[in-house]
Amino acid sequence: MSNVHIKGGAELNKLIHQLPVKIEQSVLRGALRAGANVVLAEAKANVPVESGQLRDGLKVSTSSRRGRVTAKVKATGKHAHIAHWLEYGTAAHKITAKKGKGLFFGGLFVKGVQHPGSRPKAFMRPALDGRAQDAVSAAARYMKQRLATKHGLDTSGIEVDDE
Repeated sequence: MSNVHIKGGAELNKLIHQLPVKIEQSVLRGALRAGANVVLAEAKANVPVESGQLRDGLKVSTSSRRGRVTAKVKATGKHAHIAHWLEYGTAAHKITAKKGKGLFFGGLFVKGVQHPGSRPKAFMRPALDGRAQDAVSAAARYMKQRLATKHGLDTSGIEVDDE
């Protein structure tokens, strides 16, 4: 794993705190989105693919509430519900039919079946663990660039080095 060195991090923090709250949140949301996109790309590369709908449903979302800015990489869409099962696996369990109904299993209608469970096939956590430093670096680069171009602030004392 590499280290990220941000020379002038205190100056970057000082610049951010001098901005009006609306601009601060906008810059931070963009920075968090830039970092989360790095993790998203890795998660999409790691996800087990059958139909591709789960992979295509992985998205980044950002929010800002009560002065707290967050970014998430989350599963959306038709197959989002299986993301948790893939990430953490499932224990052995019984699947039973609804009252008055039957399950069609193995060419027969049955009242219940014993599911053996499944092993975890983690794709989200390894993406975060493997690309966390790159995500921090991407967020820092975004903030430096955005503050310099959109808000005309001097960010020349801030350097982001990826080793």
